[in-house]
Amino acid sequence: MDTKELLKKVRRIEIKTKGLSSHLVSGEYHSAFKGQGMSFSEVRSYQYGDDIRNIDWNVTARTGEPFTKRFEEERELTVMLAVDLSGSAFFGSRQQFKQELMTELSAVIAFSAINNQDKVGVVLFSDKVEKYIPPKKGKKHILLIIRELLNFEPTGTGSEIGVGLEYLNNIIRKRCICFVLSDFMSRNYEAPLRVVARRHDLIGVQIFDPLEKELPNVGLVRVCDAETGDFQWLDTASSNTRTKYKQWYIANVNYMQESFRKAGVAHLSLATNEPYLNELVQFFKRRAR
Repeated sequence: MDTKELLKKVRRIEIKTKGLSSHLVSGEYHSAFKGQGMSFSEVRSYQYGDDIRNIDWNVTARTGEPFTKRFEEERELTVMLAVDLSGSAFFGSRQQFKQELMTELSAVIAFSAINNQDKVGVVLFSDKVEKYIPPKKGKKHILLIIRELLNFEPTGTGSEIGVGLEYLNNIIRKRCICFVLSDFMSRNYEAPLRVVARRHDLIGVQIFDPLEKELPNVGLVRVCDAETGDFQWLDTASSNTRTKYKQWYIANVNYMQESFRKAGVAHLSLATNEPYLNELVQFFKRRAR
């Protein structure tokens, strides 16, 4: 993608997602994700109804008037986006690829975070860690993240979610909020999911295309495995073939859901052909309860 086209795409995503995060998501985001505690803000005159446990006795003794300490929430958080760029992410049968939806969601979450003065970082992974962008604040940093998500070309094609999770757990020592954006079309990530969930606030976001749920009956077709590059002929007219595929897909989803349940990880599923904003807002509202 040339620079001019890339900048146009970045600008389009910025306009769309920044507006959504500012007007519809940021308030829910603030409620859903709390700060790490309370910090001292100031001393002021005691007022009726104030908690007597917060009286500053040193200032009170010095002035002869009761003063109380005021505290406020330590609001700054670190938000990490772990984004799966394996071969299967570059598939879409309707409006957009799964990777494009992941980019939009990442932008909405990132703009919501910086609106709340939080830092945002990114881990891009396939069957290996492709790139790490350390968490920072500011609009320029978010635009850099969007550019990387749009233009980055992974060298790996497979999907190893566990590798991305282990890397994040090793490099981010302080507790963070981590969104894992993937189609979760892989296995063997249950153990690292539990490990990361013990230290960080982990959230799984499954992105799927409606065509992936069930094979259409379109006869004999030549298909390519996006993660291995292997081609093969598939007889979609065969009910046995369609049934086996559906069973594989359901088993994969069941593994994902069970892994989330065992790890105590919240998750949501979003389709490439449906509006995602309401689902995201409702998820934040549930978190805030």
